[in-house]
Amino acid sequence: MVTISDKELLALGLGGLGQVHVNLSRAALIEEALNRGEGRLSAGGALVCETGHHTGRSPNDKFIVEEPSSKERIWWGKVNRPVSEATFDRLLGRVQAYMQGREVFVQDLFAGADPQFRLPIRVVTQHAWHAAFANNMFVRPVGNERQGLAAEATVLHVPDFEAVPEIDGTNSGTFIMVHFGRRLVLIGGTQYAGEIKKSIFTLMNYLLPQRGVMSMHASANIGTQGDVAVFFGLSGTGKTTLSADPDRKLIGDDEHGWADGGVFNVEGGCYAKVIKLSRTAEPEIYATTAMHGTILENVVMDPQTRALDLDSDARTENTRAAYQLDAIPNYEATGKGGHPRTILMLTCDAFGVMPPLARLTPEQAMYHFLAGYTAKVAGTERGVKEPSATFSTCFGAPFMSLHPTVYAKLLGEKIARHGTTCYLVNTGWSGGAYGVGSRMKIAHTRALVRAALSGELDKTEFEQEAAFGFQVPKAVEGVPAEVLLPRNTWTDKAAYDATAAKLSGMFRDAIAQFEGMVDAHILDAGPKAIAATH
Repeated sequence: MVTISDKELLALGLGGLGQVHVNLSRAALIEEALNRGEGRLSAGGALVCETGHHTGRSPNDKFIVEEPSSKERIWWGKVNRPVSEATFDRLLGRVQAYMQGREVFVQDLFAGADPQFRLPIRVVTQHAWHAAFANNMFVRPVGNERQGLAAEATVLHVPDFEAVPEIDGTNSGTFIMVHFGRRLVLIGGTQYAGEIKKSIFTLMNYLLPQRGVMSMHASANIGTQGDVAVFFGLSGTGKTTLSADPDRKLIGDDEHGWADGGVFNVEGGCYAKVIKLSRTAEPEIYATTAMHGTILENVVMDPQTRALDLDSDARTENTRAAYQLDAIPNYEATGKGGHPRTILMLTCDAFGVMPPLARLTPEQAMYHFLAGYTAKVAGTERGVKEPSATFSTCFGAPFMSLHPTVYAKLLGEKIARHGTTCYLVNTGWSGGAYGVGSRMKIAHTRALVRAALSGELDKTEFEQEAAFGFQVPKAVEGVPAEVLLPRNTWTDKAAYDATAAKLSGMFRDAIAQFEGMVDAHILDAGPKAIAATH
């Protein structure tokens, strides 16, 4: 077994630990998790774990340490809230004391499939199943890559330890604190495994742009001709589903870098939402839920038969499956590809006014990247039908350490240099807003995406729709023509116009924060003030 030296542990302030399990295989970690009662096996062999009170990320409990080496670079505000070094050190000391005598699991891994930009990371956690999650999610060293490997960033993960706000300066018992200077992350008070993954992504979003690499909250795949496609999108918009295409190799489903040599995956696994997963529409992802090695979070399972109920949201709608990339039959083993020929920006528009596909000018692409629009539907238990707009800049504001214009500038430069074609894809509603219209058929969305990736749309005639100034195709094989222009799908045209006017106003309000920071022609590429009079 590979061991970690006492010196390395002491450097983290972790003296007097109990048993230390270093770089156990995924199978051994799952066995440990079962022995410790951390999870149960499903009928198909997946490890099913529950995360308790926290079934998603805790953005209000995330802090960035305000320290000299990074202070001037950070995009301070609602997303990146400061905490002092003294507060961080005090909490770290309490965590170190808590860990004395306790059993821990250590995983030494990489963030980044490209050796030129990869970051050696170390995850130290209380739980075997969280170590197995890390083993699934990050790039695993092969051969002798671990020999002499020194971690350059560490996640100290203590989910069973809760902070005391009056002592620790936190908002609650939960905390995610990132110290960029020390490249050290503290996570506690939450069992939700996604905090491990996203804390490293936050770190990479800080480091990569400083080396000229565009870090992206996006999935990516590659065609038989080496043509790379990138799918930007917030949670629930279809990044994982649409990038898992049987006719294309999957590079990754969530986090990527775009360097001078092309695109590379930041991770070595996928973390897919599985609520109401369809065996027919999403066969590759569906199959992973019945595989040994997959970790399922908060998925309901029959206690006797161990059969999964993927349709149940009894614990949360954010049910998840974490699996290694090789669980997808046609994955790209290198985790790398060339420069994107196509970028698709995904939105789930619950207002039902965005077209299912629109070709974007470079200025429109920059505008919608900065806007990062999607929509969520309100809870229906009280009969509320009104959707709410979400504008998460760069399609991933919670993980962006630097100012959004840093990422936007990199994206604009790379689109221009490599002649990348950009599209907006609406995976949301058609024929009316949520409660009136219906969700876009995934078969139609796949047909549109495949037409974009195959080059078919290069030969298609486009027309401009009035509300947002988009160019939309007049005809695409496999998609009814009336679906392509959203206004045509609404019975009540006046209601469409009013809703489109309302959403265009929301866009203008959201993008106003960038006035004076980006070129005026980018700001002018958004929807104009329109009157609902058609």
